Amino acid sequence: VFQSHEEDDRKVRRREKNRVAAQRSRKKQTQKADKLHEEYESLEQENTSLKREIGKLTDEMKQLSEVLKDHEKICPLLHCTMNFVTVPRPDALAGCLPR
Repeated sequence: VFQSHEEDDRKVRRREKNRVAAQRSRKKQTQKADKLHEEYESLEQENTSLKREIGKLTDEMKQLSEVLKDHEKICPLLHCTMNFVTVPRPDALAGCLPR
C-alpha cells in the first residue's frame, strides 16, 4: 500500500511536470508564430513601399529619357564635326557650343 501511494505521487508529479512543459511549449510556439506574423506584416509594408518607389523612379526615368531624346536632337556637341581623339583643349569645345 505504501509503495502504491508513492508511485501515485510520482505519477501525479510527472503528469504535472509534463503538463507545465506542454504549456511552455505551446506558449513558445504561439510567440514564434506571432513574431513571424509581425515580420510578415513589416515585410509586406516594406514591399509595398519599394514598389511605390520603383513606380516613381520608372516614371522619372521615362521623363528624363524624353528630355535626353529631345536634347540629343539639338545638341551641338553631338553634331560637331571636330575630332575629339586628340587631347581636347578647354577652348576646343567652344567651337561646338552655341553662341
